[in-house]
Amino acid sequence: MTVTSKMNSVSRQSVLSRLGPGGLLYAANKIIAVASGKDEDRWRGKDEGALFKRWRRTPSSEPATAVPAPATPQSQPSELLKFLAINALELSAPASDALLKSRSSEWFQLSGHPGSLAPAGPGTVWKRRAAGDHPTHNPERDAYEALAACPYMRSAIPRYYRDLEYGGEHFIELQDLLHGFRDPHVMDIKMGTRTFLEDEVRNARARPDLYEKMVRLDPKAPTESEHAARAVTKLRYMQFREQQSSSAEQGFRIEAVKLPGQPPLTDLQKVKEPKQLAATIARFLGDEKHARRAITARLREIRDLFERSEFFRTHEIVGSSIFIIYDEERVGAWLIDFAKTRRVPEDIVVNHRAPWKQGNHEEGFLFGLDRLINIIETAGLSEKDSEPEVTR
Repeated sequence: MTVTSKMNSVSRQSVLSRLGPGGLLYAANKIIAVASGKDEDRWRGKDEGALFKRWRRTPSSEPATAVPAPATPQSQPSELLKFLAINALELSAPASDALLKSRSSEWFQLSGHPGSLAPAGPGTVWKRRAAGDHPTHNPERDAYEALAACPYMRSAIPRYYRDLEYGGEHFIELQDLLHGFRDPHVMDIKMGTRTFLEDEVRNARARPDLYEKMVRLDPKAPTESEHAARAVTKLRYMQFREQQSSSAEQGFRIEAVKLPGQPPLTDLQKVKEPKQLAATIARFLGDEKHARRAITARLREIRDLFERSEFFRTHEIVGSSIFIIYDEERVGAWLIDFAKTRRVPEDIVVNHRAPWKQGNHEEGFLFGLDRLINIIETAGLSEKDSEPEVTR
């Protein structure tokens, strides 16, 4: 469904005058109720499986005390109330300054292109269509719609709500995976031995600009012939980039990490060797044995669902990530990012573990997931003392 949610100032004022304070309160309550209902479906849907596992490090011995919210006089509806009311009429819109300020300590974009995600309201985010997508073709939307309809995979991905247009741009609305967590540990892990599409490297023309990029990263990387030509192909450069991280050898790389009370670590390209990966994951897990067990069980579940899904038997999953979150009460892990998911030719069979050769469409997703599960299971607490090479 495509929804254009833009109202001009005249129509907004007209709606406000017709609703009045009581109507504003009713509309705001409606959208809050809908959001609450979404939360119940999102977190506790019996038909879709548990999206996270609850656990408590220290059970509370005191009963929770509800603090009543200050009443808003009906004769003077607040600006936030007006915003919620209009949102209820428009279905949804990007979060207002008021909501963003109230959620600033809870919501953040850990990785990906800056500005590609925005909180849309309590419990949902809008994700902008990937640059370069054809106006009538949105691979990520198509993947989410197919996976949401798959009985195996719908519990392994963020809840998908809709495709929409707002302000001349196209978005998909998804479950906000951070919603409900309090100052959590968060890790974004890019999966696969190959994170570029085969279409991206078909051109065999050697390019001087890619040679310059390679030299800036590693002056010794080009061969003698490449130094002489001062140019490399796109395939050569992309494979070089995969080898710079743990992607090529381990089938995954850690994109970003967020620990409670600290800014995100987003430059983790040098975390490449198995010992470095284990040290980084051990620091992420800390002393939380319950979280380690729950995360491992969840990743095994995702792997099992992946292997049973017809969708993944017929698609290459390039550039997707595993998103892991936990706090003192909850643990969650989801498969995200499908902008580079493509259907493979009918005569191709992929198992997601075989080495990639141009034309076979293997991307190593399950190869990497096998190794990720093993490292999470075996990363010793003593490995936290080995600092990974990272910058903030």
